[in-house]
Amino acid sequence: MELLFASNNSHKVTEINNILGNSFVLKGLKDADITEDIPETAPTLEGNALQKARYVHEKTGRDVFADDTGLEVESLNGMPGVNSARFAGENKDSDANIDKLLLMLKGKENRKARFRTVIALIIGGEEHLFEGIVEGTIISDRRGREGFGYDPIFVPEGRDITFAEMPLTEKNKISHRARAFEKLRAFLMSRNISSLCPEY
Repeated sequence: MELLFASNNSHKVTEINNILGNSFVLKGLKDADITEDIPETAPTLEGNALQKARYVHEKTGRDVFADDTGLEVESLNGMPGVNSARFAGENKDSDANIDKLLLMLKGKENRKARFRTVIALIIGGEEHLFEGIVEGTIISDRRGREGFGYDPIFVPEGRDITFAEMPLTEKNKISHRARAFEKLRAFLMSRNISSLCPEY
C-alpha cells in the first residue's frame, strides 16, 4: 500500500516508516513535486492537519494524509500547543523553542505536559481524523541525542528517560505519533485499501 504524506520533514518520514511497517510505502511531498511551504494558519492541531491535507489533495487529486503535533504544558494553559514548532519565532529552531519553554517553566512545580498528534486523512473524498496522546513531564535540562523538537526535555509517563534518550524503535512503541498512526494503520487495513495512492 502506497501512502502520500503531506510533509517534507525527513525526521517524521523516518519515524512513520518505522511505525507503519512493511505493509506501506511512504511517499513525501518531494515525490509529488510539491516543494513550497504548505500554509499552517489554523488555530488548532486538527485544523492545521486538515489544512495541509486539503492543500495537497486539491493540488494533486490524490488521497493523502497530514499530521500536526503539539506539546501542551498544563501550567502554561496548554502552550505551546499549535505553536510548538514556531514557539520562539518563525526563524527560530528547536533549541530556541526549548530555551523559551524552560524559561517560562522556571520556578513552576507543575511540569506536567503531553504530546498530542492529530492526523487528517482524505481518501475517496472523505475526511477522517485520528489522535494520539502521550502524557509526561518536562525536565529542567536536555538529555539525549535522538529524536527532534522537544524530545530532549520530555520524559513520558512511566519512564525515567527522555524521548531523546530512547532508540527510535523504543520511542515508536509509546509515542503520541505512534499511537495516532497505529489508528490510521488499523483504519486502512480494516478498509482493505490496496492502493491509497497510485504510482507517480
